[in-house]
Amino acid sequence: MNRYVERIYNGIVKENPTFVLMLGMCPTLAVTTSAVNGVGMGLTTTAVLVCSNFVISLFRKVIPDRVRIPAYIVIVASLVTMVQLLLQGYLPDLYETLGLYIPLIVVNCIILGRAESYASKHGPILSALDGVGMGLGFTVGLTSIGIVRELLGSGKILGMTVLPDAVEPISIFVLAPGAFFVLAGLTALQNHFKAPSATNKAEGKKSGCSGQCISCQNALCREDKREGDK
Repeated sequence: MNRYVERIYNGIVKENPTFVLMLGMCPTLAVTTSAVNGVGMGLTTTAVLVCSNFVISLFRKVIPDRVRIPAYIVIVASLVTMVQLLLQGYLPDLYETLGLYIPLIVVNCIILGRAESYASKHGPILSALDGVGMGLGFTVGLTSIGIVRELLGSGKILGMTVLPDAVEPISIFVLAPGAFFVLAGLTALQNHFKAPSATNKAEGKKSGCSGQCISCQNALCREDKREGDK
């Protein structure tokens, strides 16, 4: 597979942030009361991911190693502020719905994790595509959870009623506990079908990143590192 396409495929399928790596659980559980909210939060995070990965990769050889984390946070915080102002100006309804979770993107572990593990070691194009893949994977995860919660909790999908009047919605699914129930159910389905996930260790080791970069024996990781060093 072409390494540029592989970066996108990796984020959406092999290392999906929501269902495989189990990262970014705070916005995942908090804003997914509907599919629209999931799409909005996912695409907002994608925009920040792509831009932050690109900028951090550009300056990876300039930023001193001992201050790299503060530098990453400054870059991400600047981009989040820009995105927040754009949402406030052009999509005020979405801005009001997401509320506090927009500025909290600054400390989203997905963004800082990709900056540290990928963008700081690879070229700008691959890093930007890695942001696209991870962002779209996050969007797919949030949207999937939002669809299930909205359908079971209100009988609607994307604001359109799909369940007949005879079916009584289960209102708990649009409340906080519903997010945990849906996430647990989707994770259980993954494990049942032997799909990669953070709770399926046998498969997760084959597809996900263990985080032990020094001792990593993954050939693809070593190839990516060589490409980033060029």
